Parts: sequence; C-alpha cells; structure tokens
Amino acid sequence: MNIKLRTFLPGENTRMMIIATVIGLMAGVCNIIFRTVVHWVNAIFMDGGKELLGIELGGWHLLLLPLIPISGMVLLIPLSLKFPGEVNGYGFTKFLRKVNLEGGYIKARTIVLKIVATALTIGTGNSAGVEGPIAAIGGAAGSQVGKFFRVSGSRMKVYIAAGAAGGIAGMFNAPIAGIFFASEIVLLGTFEISSFAALVIASALSTVVTRAYYGETPAFPIPHYDMVNPFVEMPLYALLALIVGLVAVCHIHIFYWVRDKYAALPIHPQLKPITGAFIIGCIAIFYPQIMGDGYEFLEEVLNGEGAIMLLFALIFLKIIATAITLGSGGAGGVFAPALFIGAMIGGCFGHIVNRFLPTLTADPGAYATVGIGAFLAASTHAPMTAIFLLFEMTGNYKIIVPIMLTSIIGTVVATKFKQDSIDTVDFSREGIDIHEGREAAIMKSIRVGKAITEDVDFISERANINHLLEIFRMAKDSFYFPVVDDSGRMTGIISMQDVKNILHRAEEERVCYLVGGICSRDVIMLTPDDTLYKAMQLFDVKGIEEIPVVEDLENKWVVGMLKRRDVIAAYNHEVLKKGISEKAETIRITCGGSND
Repeated sequence: MNIKLRTFLPGENTRMMIIATVIGLMAGVCNIIFRTVVHWVNAIFMDGGKELLGIELGGWHLLLLPLIPISGMVLLIPLSLKFPGEVNGYGFTKFLRKVNLEGGYIKARTIVLKIVATALTIGTGNSAGVEGPIAAIGGAAGSQVGKFFRVSGSRMKVYIAAGAAGGIAGMFNAPIAGIFFASEIVLLGTFEISSFAALVIASALSTVVTRAYYGETPAFPIPHYDMVNPFVEMPLYALLALIVGLVAVCHIHIFYWVRDKYAALPIHPQLKPITGAFIIGCIAIFYPQIMGDGYEFLEEVLNGEGAIMLLFALIFLKIIATAITLGSGGAGGVFAPALFIGAMIGGCFGHIVNRFLPTLTADPGAYATVGIGAFLAASTHAPMTAIFLLFEMTGNYKIIVPIMLTSIIGTVVATKFKQDSIDTVDFSREGIDIHEGREAAIMKSIRVGKAITEDVDFISERANINHLLEIFRMAKDSFYFPVVDDSGRMTGIISMQDVKNILHRAEEERVCYLVGGICSRDVIMLTPDDTLYKAMQLFDVKGIEEIPVVEDLENKWVVGMLKRRDVIAAYNHEVLKKGISEKAETIRITCGGSND
C-alpha cells in the first residue's frame, strides 16, 4: 500500500519546483503590493504635502520642506516601539545573517513591517531604496512557504534566496538579474545546480506576475546605447571604472561612519530618525534630487541632461543623504542609491570626455548608463548582478562589453582598498567571514577560555628527566606539558617525543639531563580571548593535538591546555544549543505562540 501511494507522490525535484512556483507567485504579488503602498505614500506626502505647504510656490515656503520627511519618521515611531530591532536602519545585513548563519527562518510579519516602514521612509522623501527591502520581503515569503512544507534547513536557505530572486526580478522586470542577485549576494556564490532551478522558477514567475500588472517596462527606461569609437572609449571606460571603485570605497566608509556616529549620539533612539529626516529636508531645499530613490532625476541624467557641477555635487550629497537616512534609523536599502550615485558619476564623466572628444565618444547618457552597473558592482561586490541588470534593462547587446569591463575593474579596485562590500562590514567587525558559512561563524563565536582544560600539569625547567617520566606515567591523557621558569612563566613545552632519544641511557646518566635543556622553546600559544576557529587552524596546520593557553602573550602565565577534542566538544555543544533553540522557536510558531 505504501509503495503504491509513493508512486503518486511527487519526487524531490518535482516538490522543489512546486514550492518554487508558489514562492515566485507570492513574491510577484508582494512586489505589486509593496510598490502600490510606496506610490500611495509618495502621492499623499510628497505630492499632497508639497501642495498643502505651498512648496511649489518657492520662496519662504521651501523652508517647510523638511516637515515632509520628518512626518514619515514620526509615523515610524509606533512600529519601532512595537517591534524593536525589526524596523529601523539598513536591514539587509540582518537578512543575510538570518539566511546564512541562523538557520534561515524569517517571521511572516517581516513582510508587513518592511512594506510599511520602507514606504513611510522613501514615500516621504528620505534617501533610501526599495530593492533591499523587497529582497527581504520575498525572502520572508520563501521562508513561510518553506515552513508550510516543512523543508530542511539547507532547503530553507535556498527557498529564501528564491523569494529574494523573485523580489528583485519583479522590481526591475529583470529575471536573470534576480537570479544572479540571489546567487551572488544572498547565497554568497555557494549553491548547487539543483538549487539553481528554484531560483530560476521563482524569478521567472515573479516577473510574469509583475509584467501582467505593470507591463514589460523596466524600473526606469534607459535610452539606446551605442559605442562611437571602441579604441578611444574602452580606455575611457576603464578610467571610469577606477573612479567608480574609489568612490564606492568612500561610500562604504561614509555609510558606516555616519551610522556609528548616530549610534553614539546621546539622544533617545526614536528621535534619531527625526533628526536625520530634518537634515535630509534641509539638503533637499537646495538639492531636491536627493529625495526618495531619485529615479526621476536619474532618468534625466540617462538622457544626457544635467550640468556637470550639479552631477558632481549629487554624487557626494546622495552618499551623505543615504548614510544619514539609514544611519539615523530610517528603513530602506542601498540598491537604488547605488544606481543613482553610479549614474551621477558616469554622467559627470561623460560630459567631461564628450566636451574634449565630441566626435569620438558617445553622449553622456551612455556613460551614465554604464556607471549605474559599475557602481552597483563595486559597492556590493556583485558584478554579474550588475552586468545582467543593465543588459536586461537596455535590451542592447552592445552594452555588454563596456559594462563587463567597468563592473569587473570597479569591483577589483573596490576590493583592493576595502575587502568588505556594503553588506558585509558588520560581519567583519565581529570577526566573521560570512562567505565561510555557518560552521566557521560558530567556531569564531566561541572563545578558547570556554573550552580549555584548566586542571593542567606543568614542570619546572630545572627538573630532571626522571621527574618528567614520573609525570608522564601519572598523566591519564596528556602528552604535552608546559615548561615554566622560576617565576612561573612558560618558557617551552615538552612531550614524550622530546625525550625518546635518551630513554635507553642508564638512570644515573639520565638525571644529568634537565627539562629546560631538551624542551621545545618555539611554542605555539593561545590566549583565552582567541577563537576556536583560530585554534582549529593551528591544530590542522601544525598537526598537533594540544596547545597551551596563557594569560596573555606578554605575561605567559599558563591557564590551561586546549585539546583538539575540547574544541570539537565545544562546537557540538553550541550547535546542539542553537538547534534546540531554533526547534523550540519553530514549535512555538507552529503552535500559534508567535506574534506574526
């Protein structure tokens, strides 16, 4: 009976395609809802607010402009108080942590919170983007579908990435870019071919849903691209890539510097977003282009419009505005600001080269188009996403060559000066290389001091070999002993290997040898603050089983010995603890104990 029933049940691959289909459809619907809410908020606050305050009249009315972004941050306060830690700031880093380090479960309420908080931030003119939030919204949808089908942890990660792919694909009407976004940024370039199918299906179906509602137009229209003289322009594009890479590094530094300054600011957390919105409004009095995602002015730049000095100023003003909005606690992403900044760099560069080489170079809009992809690649370290995004948005094969060149060179330059992308700085600050995966992250989170054997035998360097042999005879499972001087500081380490050459000598001859004369002086040491990840690297590289742990490397007071098996036991304990915690959370949510 069971065999016959199994015949009619879908296989693993079929089941995966069914789940990916559901995720893709959900991501497309969430995309439509999200964009609609952002449009409504923008119409009410930006369009209606400007009319109500008479800002379009100019004059002293312009001084009222900061009230619009401030109103969005005031309305954000109830959400911030109700769901602390889930609303404010740049949330994509937290999303990556959930997916790659914490088992992959994302609460259903994330969908609503991201939609409302981001709409209030961007729709009222604060500087941020919707693409990071839509990836998290799609990922949350994928997580909920995975939970419904009771998938494993590894599968859950793939389905969250599939939801993110659907979110980006629907937002830009670019299914291939959505796939590479999920694989490069969300899954950090680590996925199986079988998992790739889920990304493709979800991305494609989300695009179908959004195209059925919005049509086949991209997020913003890009004019026709053409290369005038490849021999002249290709070196110019390489120079543009160098500039883009350096500005991307500047962007990352300013973004986190501003966030750190706001974190240290001694005022109530709910007031910080309001102060940020006030600054944005003040800047917008003179440069309204920095408000929101900036797509309207970006389209003008892509058509070759905009003065050189204006474009140059907007490069840095948008960097500062985005850092202030998200650093102070506004909700949103950095994807759209990156596109804006890249267009400003490319447009400014294009005007300059077109002025000096008018017959040999394309119009400034072409350079602005390439600048979009190049800056996105350099700031996120995701060149394939940028390349295919631009290709799908233009539909022009000719753009592939310059965008490939600028994206790769820009990314290389950015990584040369800054190893982290804008999404991974927080992980590096914690000593975590997120690309290494969850296991390495766990090992790096545990300190040596929690795993050492504190009951350790050590021997004086003045002791003779017979005394040492007696210690070896009494030891149960230790094969290495720290050697200390008269002050108690470690001077070396000794093992049975060190004394085997003199064991055949007579006892009266052996007593002439002192431990200090035959012990190893070149000792590998750890401190209690070192991580188990570092310890395991030393075990593997040196091929040893024990490492002495000292109070610090200056004062070498022995506090214990770390054994390889202690590291493994501590790791297993931490994994078990996290597994029980995640299982308990899943049971609590399944039983209706969540506030989702």
